[in-house]
Formats: sequence, C-alpha cells, structure tokens
Amino acid sequence: VSLKYARCRTIIADDYSAIAPHTFDAVTFRNRAEGSSNCLCGGHRKVGPESMEKVPMLAEGYEKLTADLKALRAERPLVVDAIEEARAHGDLSENAEYHAAKERQGQIEAQIAEIEDKVTRAQIIDPKTLSGDKVVFGATVTLLDEDDKPIKYQIVGQTEADASKGRISYNSPIARALIGKQVEDEIEVTVPSGDKFYLVEKIEFI
Repeated sequence: VSLKYARCRTIIADDYSAIAPHTFDAVTFRNRAEGSSNCLCGGHRKVGPESMEKVPMLAEGYEKLTADLKALRAERPLVVDAIEEARAHGDLSENAEYHAAKERQGQIEAQIAEIEDKVTRAQIIDPKTLSGDKVVFGATVTLLDEDDKPIKYQIVGQTEADASKGRISYNSPIARALIGKQVEDEIEVTVPSGDKFYLVEKIEFI
C-alpha cells in the first residue's frame, strides 16, 4: 500500500454530527472572522454552555458511570462522619485525620460533579444499530499500516476506552483522524515517535 500525505478534513456545523449520527447538535462552528475551525484534529469552538454538547458512549460505559456515581454518593456521608469525628479530637491545624478526610471530601464532590455532568449529557449508542460507509462513533475500523499490517480499532467513549483491547476514545488522535473517513481513504496521525500513515481497509458496525 502506497500511503500518501493525508490530513483529516475540516468539519463545520452541518456535518459535525459525523462523529455520531443524531448525537451532536450544531454546537460548534467555523468562525470565519478569526479563521478558526472545528477540525477534529485540533481544537474547535463551542456555542453556548458545555452542557449543550452530548457525550457519546456505549451502554456499558453508561452503566459504569452510574455505578461509580452510586458508590461515591454512598461514600459521601461516611466522609462527613469521619470529618466530624476528627474535628472532635481538637486542634485542627495538626489533625492529620481531619485534613485527610477533608481532602477526600473534595475529591468525592469533584468526581460526583464530573460524573453527573457526563450522565446528564450521555448519548447511549448501540453500534449494531448503525450503518453507512463512513467512520462514526461505535464503528470498528480495520487499518493497514505502511507495511500492510492490519490494525483494528473500535471508536468508543472515554469510559470504555482500552487501547490494549483495540478500543480507542473518540477524542483520541487516531479516532479524530478517522471520523468521517471511508474505505480506501488515507489518514496521518502524529505520535511521539513520528508521523504514522494508515489506509482504511474496512468499516464495520458490530
């Protein structure tokens, strides 16, 4: 396979939904005055609050988030009790137990807020219900590297991502380069070891 220099295309509001059909509203756009764009290889501008943008994920990712949220909420009152108990020991300035409990409380509240935001904006997608000839969220893509070696990736949510199993987050460099591509298209991905070129050999929804 002779791989040529290739770059991911620029995506504007009308086709931003290529990431996951019916998942993203037109919350990003090209700012012509500033010359910025929402190419999936780089940054993009958002219109309105972050909460407008959906977070695509598989059902298993949603279930993990809700399970984590339940566990954190259950831990919340326990930490409050630990703080009160440590406070009763007096002299908070040198009370290691108190400071540890307060630190943990801050971590829990931050994690709860983050997960609640993701759950609220979650768009659960079943890859088996998808079809088409372009790479979108949930697609399983077979690539050929410059040595014709096949590599298979499934584009998933951040919660489900596991590179060792060939599951990559939709906002990873490779996934962003793949979104919207078709069979026989070429992509270029910049990694610490240098530029990598791949050819899209197959797109599946399994």
